[in-house]
Amino acid sequence: MALEPLGTAEGSEFPLVRQISVFLDNRLGQLLRLTKLFDASEIHILAISVDGSIDCAIVRIIVDDPDEASRMLREARFPVSETDLLVVELPSGKRGMMAVCAALISGEININYTYPLLPGTNRGACIAIQVDNLPQAAAILTDKKFRVLDQSQLSD
Repeated sequence: MALEPLGTAEGSEFPLVRQISVFLDNRLGQLLRLTKLFDASEIHILAISVDGSIDCAIVRIIVDDPDEASRMLREARFPVSETDLLVVELPSGKRGMMAVCAALISGEININYTYPLLPGTNRGACIAIQVDNLPQAAAILTDKKFRVLDQSQLSD
């Protein structure tokens, strides 16, 4: 049986954003140590989420240059992994998040986690969403006229 080569998200038919997860010891000053790396670079942290437990923390970040950020973090000996997720601009009004959740539930899409992004100059409030079916979620959100951003649109 011939194996097909693994595909990548590059050239995906739907907009994706790369998230970098950094694994930290849950000790005083570790988050500062991580963020100081970015202070010495031209890379901007656009979103951050910290999920702590007793002995470790997972710091999820979205940056404007994920290739360079990943390289920089690995050189600094931080354990990192990467995953794709969706970034959705929330519609204006107080029910934007509810509208996104309702759209995804209509397609039986499970939301694993979500966190906010800093707004850009050319967009409103946005959320990062990690779901169980990225292609289907992107199609549903696009069909329902939500603005789903790709990595290149985050610097706008």
